[in-house]
Amino acid sequence: MHHRTVAELMTRQVVRARRDLPFKEIVKLLAENDVTAVPVVDEQDRPMGVVSEGDLLRKSADQADPSGRTAIPHPEAWERAKAEGVRAEELMSAPAVCARPEWNVVEAARLMEVHGIKRLPVVDETDKLRGIVSRGDLLRIFLRRDDAIREEITREVLQQTLGLAPSEVSVDVREGQVTLDGSVEFRSLVPVVERLCRSVDGVVSVSTHLRYRTDDAEGPGAGP
Repeated sequence: MHHRTVAELMTRQVVRARRDLPFKEIVKLLAENDVTAVPVVDEQDRPMGVVSEGDLLRKSADQADPSGRTAIPHPEAWERAKAEGVRAEELMSAPAVCARPEWNVVEAARLMEVHGIKRLPVVDETDKLRGIVSRGDLLRIFLRRDDAIREEITREVLQQTLGLAPSEVSVDVREGQVTLDGSVEFRSLVPVVERLCRSVDGVVSVSTHLRYRTDDAEGPGAGP
């Protein structure tokens, strides 16, 4: 059992901006490639930061509203600097938060969540840009076919990892929702089965209807 890696999900042909790329050229780059953000790289193709539509919009937001309908909050110094920037290195959000190709989906998703970002440049061991992975890329795991999820749970989780016979636990998967039915030897094994099934890529939810033959939490006895 393994999670899909960033290398399997990332976009390899990355649109990037030079550090000295002018404001209007960045806008053009985003529009022509139908993307909302691009990594900004140095002369060695190492990500320095990411410039997004949100970064660029600070230029417009900093302008006075002739109608007077929109109150303009007092900007922080860094916001003012971005609004006044004219090159990619002045406009970007930095430093770049990057992922590695060998990371799994969980690692990449957690890093995005911690930093509140939508995409991660992917770099190799020399910190050179090799791809980019977005939230949408990570969500692709939920497009896995139900039969592929069922096969992984049955073979890799139940049989290979837990040593259960196919006749002990049946697995039904519909739209990524897993239902487990059957029986296991020990009560303590039930939450383990559920946890491992939840960790399979593409699983949306797990519903367990498992019985147990021995209540090892309270001593030997008949299960429900």
